[in-house]
Amino acid sequence: MDLFPLLPVLCVVALPGGISPAPLAHTYSIVARDPATGEMGVAVQSHYFSVGPVVPWAEAGVGAVATQSLVLVDYGPKGLDLMRQGLTAQQALDSLVQADTSSAVRQVAMVDAKGNVAAHTGKKCIPDAGHKTGTQYSCQANLMENATVWPAMSAAFEKAQGDLAERMMQALEAAQRAGGDIRGKQSAAIVIVKAQSTGKPWADRVMDLRVEDNEEPLKELRRLIRLRRAYALEDEGDNMIAAKKPDEALKAYEEAAKLAPDVIELQFWAAVSMYTNGREAEALKLFREAFSREKQWVDLIPRLAKVGLFPDDPKKIEEVQRQRPRSRLERGR
Repeated sequence: MDLFPLLPVLCVVALPGGISPAPLAHTYSIVARDPATGEMGVAVQSHYFSVGPVVPWAEAGVGAVATQSLVLVDYGPKGLDLMRQGLTAQQALDSLVQADTSSAVRQVAMVDAKGNVAAHTGKKCIPDAGHKTGTQYSCQANLMENATVWPAMSAAFEKAQGDLAERMMQALEAAQRAGGDIRGKQSAAIVIVKAQSTGKPWADRVMDLRVEDNEEPLKELRRLIRLRRAYALEDEGDNMIAAKKPDEALKAYEEAAKLAPDVIELQFWAAVSMYTNGREAEALKLFREAFSREKQWVDLIPRLAKVGLFPDDPKKIEEVQRQRPRSRLERGR
């Protein structure tokens, strides 16, 4: 059976030789741990619809896993479970590969919370396929245009500056420049978790972003990362307000606005937070800018007052609503 013509159109295929049906997530990815912060993550790009739910797996305080090629998704949750029990990345991977009768078609990489790395590229992964490990990271790829892809990823990651998300993105972009997936590009994802678990998995995700289907998935993923950073700064500003640190809050809000000037909602909620915490002058300026670009926010002020999210004071509500652009008729009065 010739699989190659089926790859662009099928999500799951029944394979010969007793191999169970598997998602065809041929792709390139990187798993890594940041030595400075302890954060761990996976970033991936593929010509496969919605690669995010299949390839990347990560858990704070435990590790990260990329499972791809003719995917056995089990490597993700089971790998994390074994590392949670105390096995190193290599021990966990060895255990799962030995139990997998179809390991020859799998490609898997793992990094644990101590920075140990392990990778496996089965002999029957579709060429070009391979991996390269380094200090606390592994780059892996299969069904690539050529064999320079994963070395290019490794070189880019090691040279890159910035946080873990930035460095992993540079690795993915280097893979694409080197040729990437022979079929092209379609989806991408990035998952990053904290170094230590808080016991609340939803709070331990630094980043969890997916591009399901896009002509330029890496460009779209970069845009989403920028927005994620902006919203994180907005949250930081709110926390600074709660901590009675208005100057720090204002700085965080300003940085959020710089990162995402097109997102008016960030300006609006920053203004609400500042106005209700004694920074009326700065808040009115932000309200004025937000209202001038999207007038629907004006009508939200009295609604917020009704539920205790804004002072239920007609004078204050009017003061804020006056920041809206005036019509020609109003200006002529």
